[in-house]
Amino acid sequence: MSDLHISWDEYHQSIESLAEQISQSQWEFDRIICIARGGLRVGDILSRIFQQPLAVLAASSYGGDHQQERGKLSIASQITMTGDRLGSRILLVDDLVDSGVTLQQTISWLKDRYPEIRELKTAVIWYKNCSIYVPDYYVSYLPDHPWIHQPFEQYDHYNRSAVS
Repeated sequence: MSDLHISWDEYHQSIESLAEQISQSQWEFDRIICIARGGLRVGDILSRIFQQPLAVLAASSYGGDHQQERGKLSIASQITMTGDRLGSRILLVDDLVDSGVTLQQTISWLKDRYPEIRELKTAVIWYKNCSIYVPDYYVSYLPDHPWIHQPFEQYDHYNRSAVS
């Protein structure tokens, strides 16, 4: 497995490219749901660009160690959001789609719990060829399945004493 190292500039440019792609599609949506943690920054920026409310759903198939078995999804019991209604047209965002399990199972979870959802589309920065799920919007297709090193990963190795 190869490695792909992403700088802060590349990361932000990718989110802006994703926003441009979504905008050019002229698809209208009521709310953005980001999958935490990887989709938090993506969702925040898209929420600001499109001026749409952001909701957060914690779900993960990673434990931080890229040797961990994938496909075992842990998902929160609720969405965190402001307002009383989720909306009927949802943009679900994450940073990447790897196996596709997280997006696929999150979509099922959302549709089961929120019958008012009539239309749901997905957006990610990176789409890996091994995914069982094809996102509606993506910036980079990765045919060789690299491990992506994102710029904020440097904080994974900090601890409280390092910042005190």
